[in-house]
Amino acid sequence: MSQNNVLEIKNLAIEYVSDDEKSKAVNGVNIVIEAGKTLGLVGETGAGKTTTALSILNLVPEPQGRIISGQVFLEGDDVLKMSEKQLLDIRGNRVAMIFQDPMTSLNPIKTVGEQIAEGIRIHRKVDKKEAVKQAKEMLELVGIPSDRMLEYPHQFSGGMKQRVVIAIALACRPHLLIADEPTTALDVTIQAQVLALINSLKNSYNMSMLMITHDLGIVAEVCDEVSIMYAGRIIEHGSLQDIFDHMCHPYTKGLFNSVPDINNRHTELKPIKGLMPDPTNLPTGCAFHPRCNYARPECSQKIPEERHLSDTHTVQCHLYNDTVHNMLGEEG
Repeated sequence: MSQNNVLEIKNLAIEYVSDDEKSKAVNGVNIVIEAGKTLGLVGETGAGKTTTALSILNLVPEPQGRIISGQVFLEGDDVLKMSEKQLLDIRGNRVAMIFQDPMTSLNPIKTVGEQIAEGIRIHRKVDKKEAVKQAKEMLELVGIPSDRMLEYPHQFSGGMKQRVVIAIALACRPHLLIADEPTTALDVTIQAQVLALINSLKNSYNMSMLMITHDLGIVAEVCDEVSIMYAGRIIEHGSLQDIFDHMCHPYTKGLFNSVPDINNRHTELKPIKGLMPDPTNLPTGCAFHPRCNYARPECSQKIPEERHLSDTHTVQCHLYNDTVHNMLGEEG
């Protein structure tokens, strides 16, 4: 593992098992995040984004969830081989997560001050007085008056709750921040504020970040690199410029065609036909082929290999060649 990489995920495969079926949630994912960089993990609901994120904290729920193969290195240490004591030490300390719904992320019977101070006391080994002092500073940092320390989550609006969750996540200055669709549960007027706050604090602390989202606008605003995820696989990866200006995979193209163009209000949206496949019954070959306008026989027979288009840009697609690349480009 490179010393400059905060996170490396190698060939990760995760499944969920019930009495009568097996759900293949993650199917051979590889991810690298360099120090100080932000990676956007983009895909539809059910693509495996959150399950991938949970593996970084070794929080895939057991016994239903099973990590079949792979390694997850956090600053060179394999998280999947850590003891419970080691995991408790890194969670909230070296790596922290902002969850999608602040309503379920906070303990309703503890004050927000107690919840921020708890992690500080555990990881920074300080007394209660100092932990409270630092918790007040974190509240102020996320734009909440420190005199609200003794209030409970139900006394806060949705946007304020998310700010509290951010304060908890950043209280111990983690090296890696995982943000799992952190603005989805918020109204539009608050989303931009929360996103700007996360980005500002991330830059101030020089953290690395994994931003999980389905919103390409968020990706454009905060990410350095982008991984497009479909049916548990990273089907295209590249720099922000690679993905936005030189997208190659038909699914990536479909995502962009599904976004309204504010500069041309008469342009019709081109939604991707069909639905995300059932992870308990994935199609053979490329999982996207039943929805792909460019599918050919081999797409249903063989999983495509990763192709390197440049030092920064990769794609998993049987169709990719100069002709198809030009054809896709002309349509955009």
